[in-house]
Amino acid sequence: MAEPALNPLAAELNERLERAAPEVFQMLSAFGRRAYFPKGILSQSAEAKEKGRRFNATIGIATQGDGPMYLPSIAEHIVGIEPKDVFNYAPPAGRPGLRSAWRSKLEAENPSLAGKVWGLPITTNAITHGLSLAGDLFVDPGDRLLLPDKLWGNYRLRFEVQLGVEIATFPFYAGEGFNVEGFAKALAENAEGRDKLVVLLNFPNNPTGYMPTPEEGEGIVRALVAQADRGTKVVAITDDAYFGLFYHLGAASMTESLFGPLTGAHPNLLAIKLDGATKELFVWGLRCGFVSFGPGRPDTAAEVCEVLDAKARGAIRATISNVPQLSQSLIEKALASPGIAAERADKCEILAARAARVHEVANSPRFAESWEVYPFNSGYFMLVRVLGVDAEALRVHLLDNYETGLIATGPHDLRIAFSCLEIDEVEPLFETVHEAIQKLREK
Repeated sequence: MAEPALNPLAAELNERLERAAPEVFQMLSAFGRRAYFPKGILSQSAEAKEKGRRFNATIGIATQGDGPMYLPSIAEHIVGIEPKDVFNYAPPAGRPGLRSAWRSKLEAENPSLAGKVWGLPITTNAITHGLSLAGDLFVDPGDRLLLPDKLWGNYRLRFEVQLGVEIATFPFYAGEGFNVEGFAKALAENAEGRDKLVVLLNFPNNPTGYMPTPEEGEGIVRALVAQADRGTKVVAITDDAYFGLFYHLGAASMTESLFGPLTGAHPNLLAIKLDGATKELFVWGLRCGFVSFGPGRPDTAAEVCEVLDAKARGAIRATISNVPQLSQSLIEKALASPGIAAERADKCEILAARAARVHEVANSPRFAESWEVYPFNSGYFMLVRVLGVDAEALRVHLLDNYETGLIATGPHDLRIAFSCLEIDEVEPLFETVHEAIQKLREK
């Protein structure tokens, strides 16, 4: 099937990108090469907003007086936010103030970004939408995606089912930590015979609740840079959904995203950071996330980011048009609140206490005959390898006989979300799982 004709705006973006970073241009998918932000209604409306002071009959909203028309029955439930920051459409890439505020937050929390050139975060409809954008712009059917074998199932739905990607995995753990050597080996093996390899790393990890140690993080970065140095175009996606929820159980973990050290690390390596307010600010239903680009050539990174920003805006415009204004306004106001750091720290302390209790109870010698605990130190989850029974059979048995819900993530693995357990529920839960395993073994 012939490729659709290339729009002149897309051709112009491609020319700019190929001049600035030919490696990144070669990473683009067929859609990524076709993508552009149109000079249509939105761009004309933006110009009219700036210059059309007398009359502005452009954008498709209804106005009344000097603001948007709205229903009082809806507005009465929204306190402290102006109607224009609730009912109007938001720009495709997000509210400018929110994008800048999120960038400042990332710079404060990731010191390795200091002095580096990277893109202004683009607002997404949470991280799942960020995954969709990354896939649309950089993945074609038949491309290879490398993941650890402990992974969030939705990656398969998005990349394997929707995009026709070949997924390859490697063992997540080696001993008591992340399998850096296995990761480096898998990188080399899966890059063999390919010009491009897409890598997706999720830390703190779902389902394991593991965040690498600083030494492991350095090893991951070295492996990616080494593969890029061999000539592979590496698209390195970091899913940082649970960023900031670090409990340092067993040993100190990293407290930065891999995005920082990967940005500007090698011309053949493009870092893509996915994160969001969802877990970091405890606003799951607001569905507000971000995607940020970290090019490998510092001298042309600004130009690369401008082009990728335009292509991402085009992809957003073609699908969801924009992220809800109200969600963005709420988060922008929260980021400006003087108390937000203390509020987040308070919630993190609660989760850390739950994680510590789970770590203590789950590793109790009396349960050693029922499961092995995978190392965990962060996030929402921990994982046990159940012994002598099938994890799915155990999950169903727990539901039917103990009114207890857990997630089976494989033939032997059971995920427990300590994020939704009170401290006094931890020990009874594990006692219940232990009893259920023993009962199943008797059958």
